[in-house]
Amino acid sequence: MKPIQDIIPLLVQPQRIVITHHHNPDADATGSTLALMHYLTAKGHDCVVISPNSMPDFLQWMPGAAEVIIYEQQTTLAQERIQACDLLFCLDFNHVSRTKNMTQFLTDFKGTKVMIDHHLFPDISFDYGVSIPEKSSTCEMVYDFINTCGDNSMITTTMAQCIYAGTMTDTGSFKFSCTSSDTHRMVADLMDKGLVPAPVHQAVFDTYQENRLRFLGYVLAEKMMLFPNQHTALIAISRDELNRYKINTGDTEGIVNFPLSIKNIIFSIFISERENEIRMSFRSKGKMDVNQFARNYFNGGGHANAAGGKSEESLSKTIEKIKQAIQENESQLKSCFQESVL
Repeated sequence: MKPIQDIIPLLVQPQRIVITHHHNPDADATGSTLALMHYLTAKGHDCVVISPNSMPDFLQWMPGAAEVIIYEQQTTLAQERIQACDLLFCLDFNHVSRTKNMTQFLTDFKGTKVMIDHHLFPDISFDYGVSIPEKSSTCEMVYDFINTCGDNSMITTTMAQCIYAGTMTDTGSFKFSCTSSDTHRMVADLMDKGLVPAPVHQAVFDTYQENRLRFLGYVLAEKMMLFPNQHTALIAISRDELNRYKINTGDTEGIVNFPLSIKNIIFSIFISERENEIRMSFRSKGKMDVNQFARNYFNGGGHANAAGGKSEESLSKTIEKIKQAIQENESQLKSCFQESVL
């Protein structure tokens, strides 16, 4: 895989470009692809974003979201655009399997593929790319890419809103350890260019439906299990419970973080039963490596303090496996907790 800067000469002339991200997009996936789309369009390229599936409602406000092609709903159009493109930018995923239903089509794509990502263990089969796990977000990496191209002055308020949204969410509103001084300098620069952070924060966090808040209350009151000796919290939600509260894609985003606000809890697990599989989110504080935990037990991965996994077993069996895994990692959890105490 050639360095990302080597693609700059290819962008001198207008290109047909497709930008895509992972299945079940979050704010970083959506924000990074839309920001890059606005930038490349301003450079004179024919550019479109293709999402593997629908974006959650709380991201629909992003500039350009209405023009995104949804692969699951517009498969023929999406495939035609990909087949005709000169460059395929793949953002916020380290392997094409993260695009789910698009996986085989992207695997078979013979054109030039470019990766911009911040997850561990990147697939080096991309033609060009950059992968920096230490970066706060793919949105910050898109900002860096624009700067690498020498086009900082081209960053508009529209791009800034998209970049800020993804960075804000992936850093836990700038409280996670992935937040660097470079991250803060980027935000300062975006504000100098006209970004107003408060409306973006409100658009992401203050536009949920009533049912989501009632669901959150139910989850915290009735479904949260604590394991004090292991400094761990576990929330497991069945498909019936999701349906009862009419929970849609994206409505569970961020719930995994709530237990980390409890004193002495450094590891939080959220499990939800979906149509064909059990999905898991892992979050931690300090040196508890949830990426390794996810890889060891649940065919997952991500970052040291934020990762995901999946299970094809029943919800009850998955919960039992989780509990056993927590027990097996008790000594590590206790050690990480001791190191996190000020």
